Formats: sequence, C-alpha cells, structure tokens
Amino acid sequence: MGGERILIRRISPDEIDVFRRIRLEALRCEPASFASRFEDWAVLPDEEWRQRLNDPVFIAFSKSEPIGIMGFVRFRPPKMIHRATIVSVYVRESERGTGVAADLMRAIVEFSRGEGVLQLELAVSAENSAALRFYQRNEFIEVGRIPGGLVDDNREIDDVIMVRRLNR
Repeated sequence: MGGERILIRRISPDEIDVFRRIRLEALRCEPASFASRFEDWAVLPDEEWRQRLNDPVFIAFSKSEPIGIMGFVRFRPPKMIHRATIVSVYVRESERGTGVAADLMRAIVEFSRGEGVLQLELAVSAENSAALRFYQRNEFIEVGRIPGGLVDDNREIDDVIMVRRLNR
C-alpha cells in the first residue's frame, strides 16, 4: 500500500467495532504472539469490549481500515504510577516493514510522556525475533525472562521482559 497516509489515533470507548475487528484479527493471525486466545475474545459481550477501552488503545488506520494496534496499561498504585505496560501489539502482515509499528510506538511514547510516565514495560515471546529486534531499535532493553511464561501447544515459551526509560 505504498505512499498511502497512515493515521494513528487513540480510539474512544465507543469505537468497540474497530477495536474488535483489529484485536480479533491479531489473535486469529498471530495466535502464538499473545497470551490471550481468539476463542476467549470472540465471545466477549460489547460491554466487556467497551470496558477494555478504559485503558488507552491506539490504532493505525489506512483508508479508515484498522491495520495495527498498540495498547497502554498504566500501573495504578501511587508508588508505581510512573510505569506503564505496552500490550496488544499487532500490525497486519501486509503492512510490516512500512513504519506502522514505529508510528504506533511514537504515539504511545508521546502519550506516555504527556501522562508523566517515566518507564514503559512489555513482555514478548522469546521466539518472536522480529518483535525483539523492533523493541531493541526502539530503545527497549531486556531486563529479564520468565521461563515458560507461555504454554502454547504444550510447548513452554519464555517471555522476555523489556523496559524503556523515557526522558522528560
């Protein structure tokens, strides 16, 4: 889709249809990349989808079609409120390598700084080398691993824990 303008924006809790579309696509197309399962999300009632949008979700659009997603969950205890976790990261396969993921990450970083977040954190499958390289390019460093963090098809897969400190 060369040359098309990509729009990145935070969606509102009323936009459950667009959220549902891209989230279910992610879970269906990349089941090994997520702790969540397509089957569990596919049956959620609208109110549950709406509630999950209480935390910020950014979506990349091309011609009003959602092509990528990145979520943000802030820690709530006062001593941890300077931290947030990046979740639900996905870019449609046809859009990978085009900068969409980097645009989503820039939006999350900018939003985080505006919210006073000092540290972004995430967990990624040790087997997802493309994602690991992407996060490293975006200033995340590995700070640990959770052995067997996921079990997929009776296989234990380590979770790599990564952190990015944000400058004010």
